[in-house]
Parts: sequence; C-alpha cells; structure tokens
Amino acid sequence: MSDQDDYEDEDIDLSALPDDELVEQMQDDLYDGLREEVIEGTEILLERGWGADKVLNVALVGGMTIVGVDFRDGILFVPEVLSAANAMKGGMSILKPLLSASGGSTAGKMVIGTVKGDIHDIGKNLVKMMMEGAGFEVIDLGINNPVEDYLAALEEHNPDILGMSALLTTTMPYMKVVIDELVSRGIREDYIVLVGGAPLNEEFGEAVGADAYCRDAAAAVDIAKEMLAERRAAA
Repeated sequence: MSDQDDYEDEDIDLSALPDDELVEQMQDDLYDGLREEVIEGTEILLERGWGADKVLNVALVGGMTIVGVDFRDGILFVPEVLSAANAMKGGMSILKPLLSASGGSTAGKMVIGTVKGDIHDIGKNLVKMMMEGAGFEVIDLGINNPVEDYLAALEEHNPDILGMSALLTTTMPYMKVVIDELVSRGIREDYIVLVGGAPLNEEFGEAVGADAYCRDAAAAVDIAKEMLAERRAAA
C-alpha cells in the first residue's frame, strides 16, 4: 500500500459516508479504540434522524459485539477491550441523556460489585464495560461490598441481574452470605445472580446457589442475555 493510500485511510470524511458505510466505519473505529471518531459518527447519525436507541443498538452495540467475540476467541486482550470500551463510552456520553429523555429501552439492568474483603476490580470493570457495550444499564458498587450494600442497591435500582466478583479464595465464600440473605428475605428468585473471578468455577457457582458462573466478561454477556431472554419468555 502506498503512503498516499495510508493517508487517505487516516483521513476519512465520516459525514460523506452513506449510513451503512458510516456504521461499518464506526464499528471499525470502536474496535480500534478511536473515541473521537466514534463520538463524531454518533453525532452524524443523530443529525440524520436516527433515534438514540437505533444508534446504540446498531452502531455501538454492534461494534462491541465484535470486540466481545474476538476477546472470547483470544484475538483481542484486556488493553484492547478497555480501549474499545472507552471509545464506546464516548458515544454513550452523547446518547445517555437522549435515551433517558425518551425512556429508551436497555437490554436489561445489572447491579455489580466485588464482595466484602476484596479490593480487586479489573475483572469486574471489564464485565461492566462489556455489559454496557451489549446495551445493559450497569450500576457499579465498586469493591469491598458487605451484604447490606448489595441489598440497598437491589432495593434502589430493582435490577434484573446481580453480579458478584472475587479474586481471593478467602473472599469467595462471602458470595454465599449474600445469596443466603436473599433467600432468607424471600427475594432470591427476583434476580438472576451471576458470579465470577479467577479462582471460581462452575461447581463453586452451583454450591453457593448462583444462577451461573461466568468465566470471563464475554461469557457474562452471553449468559446474561440468554438467561434474561428465558426469564422474560417465561413471564
């Protein structure tokens, strides 16, 4: 490829592209972590009369879905996913007020946090970003959450999903403390409970009474979508 071709590739006029090519270019830019370009593309689609819902689902969620697949398949790694998620956040910063004003629908709502005694959050943050990238609203409680924090968040936000993470073998059992409290209050069945973290496995997830163990952020998205679809179908 010549230097001229390189230059032309770098200097694409997004506003000159028809909708389908613009969406494709935005997904490429999101994949490459180009935040400013994603913001610009979002603004152009809105100016062309696209609804915020459509921009979110077609351009941004479509792009992050590709990122999720390549992350799951080992083509992309954590730094690239964080970069793509940051680009997605740029587009979301434009769309969020519009979605709120229009009562725009999300894929679902999730409360997520690292359990009491554990201050690790890289995995949790990645799940949050990937879930947001899939169109979910995510309330992040941060680290070191006692059972009271989870209960307060569930009451305040009424999510579809509760996600808990732990990186230490010593803090893993606290997940059962939270789930047991949900059971004792008679609200366990109100939520899909997902657990994750490096030392966990499926057997542990079953033992503590979670609905599923998620081995990584991409799996969390797939499992959340699948379980929520099943729950809504049953309802």
